[in-house]
Amino acid sequence: MDIKTFGVEMWMNEFENHCRYNLAETCVDSITLGDLIDMAGVDNSVLGELREMRMGYGAIEGSDRLRDAVAGLYEGQSRDNVLTTHGTIGANSLVHQTLVSRGDHVIAIVPTYQQHYSIPESIGADVELLHLREENGFLPDLNALRAMMRPDTRMIATNNPNNPTGALMDREMLTQIAEIARGSDAWVLCDEVYRGTDQAGDGYTASICDLYDKGISTAGMSKAYSLAGLRVGWVAGPRDLLERIMIHRDYNTISVGRIDEYFSALALENRGKILERAHRITRENLAILSDWVEGEPLISWVRPKSGTTALVKYDLPLPSRDFCTRLLEEEGVLFTPGSAMDMEGWLRIGYANPTADLRAGLERVSAFLARQGVNSAETVDQL
Repeated sequence: MDIKTFGVEMWMNEFENHCRYNLAETCVDSITLGDLIDMAGVDNSVLGELREMRMGYGAIEGSDRLRDAVAGLYEGQSRDNVLTTHGTIGANSLVHQTLVSRGDHVIAIVPTYQQHYSIPESIGADVELLHLREENGFLPDLNALRAMMRPDTRMIATNNPNNPTGALMDREMLTQIAEIARGSDAWVLCDEVYRGTDQAGDGYTASICDLYDKGISTAGMSKAYSLAGLRVGWVAGPRDLLERIMIHRDYNTISVGRIDEYFSALALENRGKILERAHRITRENLAILSDWVEGEPLISWVRPKSGTTALVKYDLPLPSRDFCTRLLEEEGVLFTPGSAMDMEGWLRIGYANPTADLRAGLERVSAFLARQGVNSAETVDQL
């Protein structure tokens, strides 16, 4: 099976360990296991529980404790509607492998995480892209989506909150997408790994699995919960679908690590404190980033409403990869080039790292932009 190289992951693998300020990171600043234990207030019991934990496979579908905790994130799901996976990336992959066959019509709303168009393409599906546009606030044009639907449309694949734009589809829009899908009896896969990071309220928007009988929600511990190292994700959706996913899962997962599931359950049971920290970081840092964008004449954007990343446009005659490699070489700051997400002319900035790092990194980017602006002006004068 041929598949395209994963643009963002290739970029991160090549450069993320060689920067001073990683403003390409997408997780809310990671916490330690000690931080988690302190937040949960269980310092005296954790070691004892771990000492008694037998290192067998554990519950194949995921521990009851963890699946109950995950189900609590949704309005109408129970543990029977939850299957644990190796990260959200594993959840997404399993859903595509289970539902998509050669020749199926799949609509992917882009930009998005590359899995949602490259995996179905690799299977041989007819993948059609619905492009989000700046003038629409990076929200999907539902009339365009309706026009793309066919009687044989198998799936609409999207993510909400959106990576990389930070756009947020509300309950009403998700309900409309469900109605559009229902007309073709199509599945809607919504990658919700950034759910919990909304800039307002409790941070949670509606979930597609609660709005549509063929809605599938995937998520995990990495972004809002600051625990990417646990490598735990899940699929939430109809029980009969999960039973079909299990057939594929038996070939590449068997079960998720018992220690990973233990700490994931502990985190979700105490998610209030984790999310309070996440909201403090993301909301303060987005305000800082917003002030910076307003002060940079070469930068423009649509301000994110959720997530941990922003997509910004730059007004310079440089391909995005050249922009980012020069920025890294000259200032030690890492962004993600739009070319890695099929969005040439744009840059992705992660703003959920420590606030001091964000401030220092943006200051260096300003110096870089000032030099580039002068160089561009001199080139124009010479012409």
